[in-house]
Amino acid sequence: MKKLVLLICLLQLLISPAQEQYPQDAFRSPLDIPLILAGTFGELRSNHFHSGIDIKTQQRQGLPVFAIGDGTVTRIKISHWGYGKALYIAHPNGYTSVYAHLQKFSPEIEAFVKKTQYQKRSYEIEVFPEYGDLKVFKDSLIAYTGNTGGSSGPHLHFEIRSSISEKPTNPLLYGLEVRDATNPSLQALYAYPLSTNAIVNQSNDRIEIPFSRQADGTYLAETVEALGTIGFGITAYDRQDLAANQNGLYALKQTVNGTVYAALDFEKFSFGETRLINTLIDYEYFAKYRRRIQRCFLTAGNDLSIYRDLKNEGKIRVDEGASYQVEIEMSDLEGNVTKLIIPVKGAQQTLLNKKESLKTEHYIIATKPNNFELGKAKVYFPANTFYDDFYINLQHRGDTITVHNNSVPAQKNFTLTFDITQMPEDYLKTAFIARLDEKNKPDYIKTYKRDKTFTARTRDLGTYTIAQDTTPPLVRPKNFKSKQWLSNYKYLSLLIADDLSGIGTYEATLNGEWILMEYEPKTRTLTFNFDDKVLDKKQYELQVVVTDNVGNSTTFTSSFYRN
Repeated sequence: MKKLVLLICLLQLLISPAQEQYPQDAFRSPLDIPLILAGTFGELRSNHFHSGIDIKTQQRQGLPVFAIGDGTVTRIKISHWGYGKALYIAHPNGYTSVYAHLQKFSPEIEAFVKKTQYQKRSYEIEVFPEYGDLKVFKDSLIAYTGNTGGSSGPHLHFEIRSSISEKPTNPLLYGLEVRDATNPSLQALYAYPLSTNAIVNQSNDRIEIPFSRQADGTYLAETVEALGTIGFGITAYDRQDLAANQNGLYALKQTVNGTVYAALDFEKFSFGETRLINTLIDYEYFAKYRRRIQRCFLTAGNDLSIYRDLKNEGKIRVDEGASYQVEIEMSDLEGNVTKLIIPVKGAQQTLLNKKESLKTEHYIIATKPNNFELGKAKVYFPANTFYDDFYINLQHRGDTITVHNNSVPAQKNFTLTFDITQMPEDYLKTAFIARLDEKNKPDYIKTYKRDKTFTARTRDLGTYTIAQDTTPPLVRPKNFKSKQWLSNYKYLSLLIADDLSGIGTYEATLNGEWILMEYEPKTRTLTFNFDDKVLDKKQYELQVVVTDNVGNSTTFTSSFYRN
């Protein structure tokens, strides 16, 4: 009997609509303010899908953050970039909530964190408390909102994940309320000739299709003349009622003469597939114009799990003399829908806009490893570094090599190796592998030095060279002077900066004893909170040692007084 009940429950889960699987009353909002979003789940970001929602915090830091349900803290991570200060809470119903870019934690959690940081003598930590050691309850204060890590402004990044699979799911599926009666907006429409002899509006290359908005709110494209297999792509955004932010769509559906050819939504995805965003968007166009075209058809390497329906990979076969009505529906989670209608006519035509094709002596077969020698350097691409086969442009001159350009995305790291046998020993001590930007300014790449070689691993195609950094970091006080009385100060702060290879490490002591200093790279500030340590002297000697990524070091010393 128990086996039968279990089987029935499993069958119900399989046939139930996805949204009914998520509890609607189990969780509260993480904030006690109206939820206005700066970012939505699944939003298209650089090399990844947004794995949560970004909640506006009224352009302020320090708003209280509450546990959305009973649970226990299972992970705390503090980093200079990424999520900054982040907290993970496991709940008994099988979900984990994540709170990121925090300013600080609640007193109990903050004490645990500071103790760990002092034990490890490091600001950056990742710890996994024993299950049950840091229990929280629904409505418990757990932290305060901030702007730490890779955040570009004060907000709370919030996620709900499966505790088992760790897949993030759309937090708005759990009953959180966000005012949204606004339809998504269409920005641009593009057509793609996909088969060998395909043509669209006298072009065999991507081409923009004009459209106009109709009285009923739908968009109508100008008639597309085509032959062969084609596909469409759009740039579009969604907007909530109380925000001007251009957020991502929740769902997209393409039909051809009433038949669904492609349907996807951002209910959930796995972190393991998030870099496949570069197969969903037109990456070449993004690299050139910094705008993301979301394609309505599959390309090589696109194994995303976000698709609900597919016919012919979303590609449309257009025959001469036939007519087609293609419709693309863009929708948000509240059911607001914008429709685009594209009339397509199969017609012979003269090719006027011919796609430029690059052919070089080197051809990448994506499924195989590829190794190339470029003068004094080598580049090695493991199998499946790229999503598709292509001709790669490889050049070298002296200590500089060009590895194609940034129009092709890599899903894996590849390896660059430079032979530095002929370089002076004094030069090599402060040298590193650098990627040159558009203005030929070197950007530090983590470099491994071994015997007669420099090695680096990266995902970015472009131009690389050997550069040198001989200038030590800058260190100077921001809010105090030497021999100043600081009795009423809550904290002291210093500016640290490096002009080339970047800050590598920093360490501070007071009267010879290690102290915790928080580094905020966006403002280039090191901060010491006087509440962190009991100070029982009147005169203090501060020493701060800052080292850049190639070993140049600056030691700053100062004295101050405090009652």
